[in-house]
Amino acid sequence: MAERLRDLLDRDLVLAPGVWDGLTARMAEQAGFPALCASGFAISAALGYPDTELYTMTENLDAVRRIREASPLPVIADIDTGYGNAVNAARTGRRFAEAGVQAMFMEDQEAPKRCPICVGDPVPLVDEETATGKIRAVRDAVGDRAVLIARTDAAGDAALRRAEAYVAAGADMIMPVTKTFSTVEEWAKCREVAGVPLMATLTASTWVEREFTPQVMREIGVRLALLPTQILLAAAGAVRTSLSRLASGEPPAQVSADAMAHHAFVDLIGFAEVEAMQQRYLPAEG
Repeated sequence: MAERLRDLLDRDLVLAPGVWDGLTARMAEQAGFPALCASGFAISAALGYPDTELYTMTENLDAVRRIREASPLPVIADIDTGYGNAVNAARTGRRFAEAGVQAMFMEDQEAPKRCPICVGDPVPLVDEETATGKIRAVRDAVGDRAVLIARTDAAGDAALRRAEAYVAAGADMIMPVTKTFSTVEEWAKCREVAGVPLMATLTASTWVEREFTPQVMREIGVRLALLPTQILLAAAGAVRTSLSRLASGEPPAQVSADAMAHHAFVDLIGFAEVEAMQQRYLPAEG
């Protein structure tokens, strides 16, 4: 299952937007992206929760399956902390691989995790031995069916030590978070120490989003870059604006005039494809 993504990564830097359902997956594919990120931040937000691992593994898996059903593109899944210890993480990895994801990333925070860009204090991590055990467990459960990406929320030299240990435990790539390092040079050092490609999250409003141009990422060994929050924030802003206008009494026709045209949405969502299937497979009317 992972060969398609591995081929893409071998050729060049891959950008994957953060999607959370079938509609956003379909739109990202139509926009021309080569891969999708099933963003835990966005999936959690779509359920009405902050990114604090309040949702269950099953809820995350259900969202990933909807994304896979809507688009044939490779999916990079966020499996948070693996939802427990190494035994839980192994089952999580196996279930996501069975759902057809081509890569998954797991972090070394204590469960339940907390989004590091949304909290002020350093997030608590499991010890290195526990983290490497979880990586080994997922690797053994998944085999070569998915690219395994180890995320670290450590910082500085501690992050470098963990990156090296995680690769030894079976990680194919290392994912520093936006707070792991504060310079491009530190990212390059991580690539050197780890000896494997890096994955970056170009989270909105972070220094990484501003400074990690495609050229910079290629130079420092980033092969996979996620855009985890850009479309979520754009969609939330548009929805809130439309709802505020409607709630204030503005005529619906006036609000609709500024939105996507109905016929364009009908084309986007695939009505023509379903109509063609009906003509092909269903009995003729009358």
